[in-house]
Amino acid sequence: MAFLRSLSAGVTGLRNHTLMMDVIGNNVANINTIGFKGSRITFSEMFAQTLRGASGGTDVSGGTNPIQIGLGSKINSLDTNFTQGGIETTGKDSDLAIQGTGFFIVNAGGKPYFTRIGTFERDGSGRLVLPGTGAVLQGKMADALGNIPGGTKLEDLKINLDKKSPAKATTLAKFSGNLKTDAAVGDTANSTVTVYDSQGNPISLSVVYTKTASNQWSWSVDVPSPATINSGGTGTLTFNADGTLNTMAYGGGATNLAISTNAGTSDLAITLNFGEPNETNGISQNNRPMNVTAREQDGYTAGELSSWNIDQNGFINATFSNGQSLRLGQVMLAEFNNPSGLTKAGDGLFDVSSNSGIPVTVSAGGTSRSLIAAGSIEQSNVDLPDEFTKMIVAQRGFQSNARVITTSDEILNEVVNLKR
Repeated sequence: MAFLRSLSAGVTGLRNHTLMMDVIGNNVANINTIGFKGSRITFSEMFAQTLRGASGGTDVSGGTNPIQIGLGSKINSLDTNFTQGGIETTGKDSDLAIQGTGFFIVNAGGKPYFTRIGTFERDGSGRLVLPGTGAVLQGKMADALGNIPGGTKLEDLKINLDKKSPAKATTLAKFSGNLKTDAAVGDTANSTVTVYDSQGNPISLSVVYTKTASNQWSWSVDVPSPATINSGGTGTLTFNADGTLNTMAYGGGATNLAISTNAGTSDLAITLNFGEPNETNGISQNNRPMNVTAREQDGYTAGELSSWNIDQNGFINATFSNGQSLRLGQVMLAEFNNPSGLTKAGDGLFDVSSNSGIPVTVSAGGTSRSLIAAGSIEQSNVDLPDEFTKMIVAQRGFQSNARVITTSDEILNEVVNLKR
């Protein structure tokens, strides 16, 4: 009957190496599966049968070791390998890959899941989803000013292509350039800047500079009808002996220009800045050509969404036809103390288990060292040469255990034949 132990041990070996081939086969089958994480199987010895226990030594004799016979092998663990897969560039804005240990958070059927698959598409509502499952990417949507809310509350990420950038009325206009030193009293220079009212309508604002004395110029603003200037439309520029701006009659480097549009929009209150005292970026008076221009104004017309992208920190950035940009939201990631403890839910999705730890919501490049690569996807991390090597090991292990069974059977057959 002792041979029955070898038969049983051989059976466990066959069973375990069959499972090893199952794991290898699944890994190889998913060699080109996006975001796939390969698995490995490990064995351990089953409980051994003790034929004789150990004994301690005495003054007249030494101790003896236990005599135990193993009963075969069993599955010790089946682990998921979460090492980084290769990053492949696709050029598609909605394709995302994670460089690091994080997971995308998706909502499928009202339940959160976690995945490394980043082949997202916009659905009919503008939500970013995995097209194969309809799982919706989770994150935080920004407010109207592009601010990302704090906390850990997540929601469906949505990119609305109808989003508009509202017009902004001009509140600041800065000028720079040069007024020629040897200009005669009465000589003039001109500069023009387009400003915008509260509805984004352009208004051409013209400034005329007239030399009134040595190192001194007056300026006046004109606007086209029906707009009118209520106040702040004139002033004086005074320059130092070295040509730098010294003082201004309107005081300290800026003046408030009030304009009535007379077109059903709000009146404009614009700060005109010709340069701070002793500043090199404003208007100077040197022996150079006469040239004064507007270098900056902060108003703009309304704009349509022209493009969007996701940066390495997960911020969804939109660019509008008026040149403005705005954050629409942020892709958030989840991290686990023990990602190998996650439960596979199919379709590349993972679910929490009692041994994975709770998901910690993090931001890429912020509270996490993981980064997001937009326009890319993560390939399977299966190492094909390694899998083929394991396949040989599994095959030889199966063959060896089969030989144990057949040899045990032949010995039992000899025992049966002893009666002849």
